[in-house]
Amino acid sequence: MMKKLLFMFPAIFFALNVHAQDTQYQYLSGKDKDHMVTWDFMVNTGMKSGVWSKIGVPSNWEQQGFGSYNYYKDTQNPEETGQYKYKFNVSKSNAGKAVFIVFEAAMTDAEVKINGKLAGPIHQGGFYTFQYNITSLLNFEGENLLEVRVSKQSADPSVNRAERKADFWLFGGIFRPVYLKILPKAHLDRIAIDAKANGGFSLDAFTENAPVGSFLKARVQKLNGENVGTEISSKITSVENATNLKGWFKDVKLWSPESPNLYQVVVSLSDANGKLIHRIKQKFGFRTAELRAHDGFYVNNKKIIFKGVNRHSEWPESGRALSKTLNIEDVKLIKEMNMNAVRMSHYPPDPSFLDACDSLGLFVIDELTGWQAKYDTEVGTKLVKELVTRDVNHPSIVIWANGNEGGFNYDLDHLYAKYDNQSRLVIHPWEKFNGTDTKHYPDYNYVVNSALYGKDVFFPTEFMHGLHDGGHGAGLDDFWSAMMKHPYAAGGFLWSFADEGVTRLDRNGKMDIQGNAAPDGILGPHREKEGSFYTIKEIWSPVQITLKNLPVNFDGKIPVENQYFFTNLNQCRFEWRLAKLPAPGANSQATTTASGKLTGIGLMPGDRGLLSLPLPASWKFNDVLYLTAFDPYNKEIFTWSWPIKTPTAPVTTGVAAKSKIQVSETNKTLSLNVDGIVYNFDKKTGYIQGVTNKKSEISISGGPALAGVKCELKEFKNYASGDDYIVEPVYNNEAKFKVKWIFSSGKDVKLDYEYSGQGEADFMGITFNYPEENITGMKWAGNGPYRVWKNRLKGTKFGVWDSDFNNTITGESWKYPEFKGYYSDVYWVTIKNKQSPFTVYTTNKGTFFQMLKPLKAAGATNNNTTPPFPDGDLGFLDAISPIGTKFQSAEKLGPQSQKNMQLNYTWNKGSLWFDFN
Repeated sequence: MMKKLLFMFPAIFFALNVHAQDTQYQYLSGKDKDHMVTWDFMVNTGMKSGVWSKIGVPSNWEQQGFGSYNYYKDTQNPEETGQYKYKFNVSKSNAGKAVFIVFEAAMTDAEVKINGKLAGPIHQGGFYTFQYNITSLLNFEGENLLEVRVSKQSADPSVNRAERKADFWLFGGIFRPVYLKILPKAHLDRIAIDAKANGGFSLDAFTENAPVGSFLKARVQKLNGENVGTEISSKITSVENATNLKGWFKDVKLWSPESPNLYQVVVSLSDANGKLIHRIKQKFGFRTAELRAHDGFYVNNKKIIFKGVNRHSEWPESGRALSKTLNIEDVKLIKEMNMNAVRMSHYPPDPSFLDACDSLGLFVIDELTGWQAKYDTEVGTKLVKELVTRDVNHPSIVIWANGNEGGFNYDLDHLYAKYDNQSRLVIHPWEKFNGTDTKHYPDYNYVVNSALYGKDVFFPTEFMHGLHDGGHGAGLDDFWSAMMKHPYAAGGFLWSFADEGVTRLDRNGKMDIQGNAAPDGILGPHREKEGSFYTIKEIWSPVQITLKNLPVNFDGKIPVENQYFFTNLNQCRFEWRLAKLPAPGANSQATTTASGKLTGIGLMPGDRGLLSLPLPASWKFNDVLYLTAFDPYNKEIFTWSWPIKTPTAPVTTGVAAKSKIQVSETNKTLSLNVDGIVYNFDKKTGYIQGVTNKKSEISISGGPALAGVKCELKEFKNYASGDDYIVEPVYNNEAKFKVKWIFSSGKDVKLDYEYSGQGEADFMGITFNYPEENITGMKWAGNGPYRVWKNRLKGTKFGVWDSDFNNTITGESWKYPEFKGYYSDVYWVTIKNKQSPFTVYTTNKGTFFQMLKPLKAAGATNNNTTPPFPDGDLGFLDAISPIGTKFQSAEKLGPQSQKNMQLNYTWNKGSLWFDFN
């Protein structure tokens, strides 16, 4: 036993010694918004100003109750400055080592003092990681005082132009972590890795105080520590230049968003005798990213398409101070929409967000700040270095963006390659530059013309502006089809991921989205999902199924296309399900009658084939067929649905015996009593003017009116027809609007209608009035749960849905799904109300239902995102209106966004059944 202990002791000592050579970190702040550390603080103006208080770090001080809020420009208290103090100790054991203080970000100018002495030059630029060597300033025998003075406005006017006059919230404070980085005097400062798809590996190592003759070694490993290939090494021959280590590794697994395979490299610095001095560990991925002029963007020698979104780093309660958990959740939400890319708009994000993009799989455009104005060359040179050296080893980053929308300093472009040994593409978002066309907010015709005549690789870095409920999913189907016809297509990036809402502490926590400046998201400020979330999910699904309706002779075969770039469809799986839906009055849920699982079929990227569902012979007796695709990681790609039956008339009301219909009439009204329910008609308009059942009056009125067309009553016909009674208003109008009510004892009321028209129309169909203040909700069989627009029909699912009334205005309130609007392929709908619920059945497949009219957003400066609606409250329509974007009216967004057109007079016929019991 003693021999065994003596044998183990050197190994234990060696392990401890090796560990001691790793970089040590001592946090002075908390690690994120949820784990802050309290510092002393005073702000000179605004909320709680002029008095020393306490603040949590990291944070934006506005969200801690200090200072002033500003969006776009520092108009309120531009001289606002915060002073921080914090006392800390450094272990005596670290004397003789190099100690750096690191700020991951502080906006905007930061002056740092240690024990009353400046740590270095004032740092300018609010989104970048910076550090100072403070070894000589520290007291290793006792307490140290850290003082930081942070000014919102920079002393450099170009920083203010680039950062503080920008279309986003302008916060203040130390909003990312602060820590000490403790290293040996001789140490590895940083490394830059170029690991290519062919297994080629190149590493540039930058050292400090390492003498010539020292050795550098690099050991590539899997993340579990298993060694890969052989160790590579090189002797340091220059203390001024990087030392390069090269190797080649066989059979490596490549990194891509579809398979985000990661490795790690352990880099060791040893003296001439082989004694370990310092070591670091860095994750990376083998992948090659390149632009091929007049062709496209290639990753791992495959032409890829960016399906991306722009993302601000923001949370309502904490501003730009985030957390690892939140960053991971955002990446998951982006991938849930079947996106594969994200653009950092308009500044570098938290390191943990990029870590999540690496590990979960997203392409990244990493961006230097410069919103329509650029940094001067002197300060920009420093910030490019800070940006690239921090982020260079992330395999997710495939492009650098040098500013945004004119905020380009051309003198900085060459600097990216100076610090990036991969020489990744540098773009100017919005500009034709470096072989790319990244035009912002092109209309549909621009895309079509670019596909015909464009000479550059095309990927708009902002398009489909998502103000309120416009853009994003609305119009995307047409845009995407046109973009994919471009011979040099590389996809595009939607604007934007989430509404930039901030809870204002100076307004009792009220959410502020700055009118129409900030509610541009696919998600709300707290990541509430808009309807476009699911539209994008379907359009950008890597498994494409375009079957709209089940054919009459459906044999279970469904056409499928593989739109992955690296994944064979046999790595995916599918589940199908047949279900029967509950009747209108039932409280039950859909009932699954049969289901099954399928392995994916062998289809290479770009190939098409048939997926065969082994449906039972009785499949036609069900109401709906669902099909779900799952990716290789068992995440849902999308669920498609197909109604099996067409809408039909309801069953009888259940009245035991027929009763005679009672008719009473005055000069103004006609009243019918059918099975105890009274129906009233206005003889001047021909419209129904109210119904009374045994429970209550039901205030339905004003219909059926022909949507968007004024019709003058020519004759009010009403007569008995056998045991039935007919009400048949006759109208004098060009649309030839015909209406016939059929009342039968023991049955629901039937309404037959028809109309014809020619030319353009915003909508087509019939409407009724019903008081909005009485409506409490609705239940329906059809597509849901989200409303639709003419140019956003994808993303819903057929089923029975139940929704309570809300008055949500997309992007200004966030109770989703929105209640008011158009709904597609509705078979029946129950109007829940304070009087007596009633149900209307449709018999035409493809019927749209209009539930009231959404309010216009308070921040809307035009009608682009306020589509036209009929005058009525409840509509049964054959055609509905599209929606536009912040910058473009609907007609600029492609074929699906045009008004409805009938070239010749065409009859539109329909029937509705009303159950007022």
